[in-house]
Amino acid sequence: MGKPSRERSLPENEAKAVARNLRVSPQKLNLVAGLIRGKKVDAALADLEFSRKRIAQDVRKCVMSAVANAENNHQLSIDQLVVAEAYVGKNLVMKRFHARGRGRASMVHKPFSQITVVVREVAEDEEKKSKGRKRSKAADAVQAKEAE
Repeated sequence: MGKPSRERSLPENEAKAVARNLRVSPQKLNLVAGLIRGKKVDAALADLEFSRKRIAQDVRKCVMSAVANAENNHQLSIDQLVVAEAYVGKNLVMKRFHARGRGRASMVHKPFSQITVVVREVAEDEEKKSKGRKRSKAADAVQAKEAE
């Protein structure tokens, strides 16, 4: 007799994964998360594979876990997955002391953080619409002049 399963908090076309207790500051982790936001999963994994940031490998594992959750638990197509959200949160902070001159000490903060990656299945027609939206207003004005 277990407890009843709770309702799904994400829509049917999304899956997520969380990596906790990553030994990096949230600010540095957010730089890596910014690299993958809004990209297709295969492009995001390629960017993380060749990133020079140390924490990029842990973020890559989290993205791969989100893809595996989407494929195995929610039967989503992995070819149409996009990193919809990648957000970073603070975790615990270890406080240590560093010996200084004249018998004094100073605090050393060793922060931990966590990252949540949400992947979303996007159909091809939605993909084309989103690519069309990225054009600038100047490009729209040029196209309008050509139409006249």
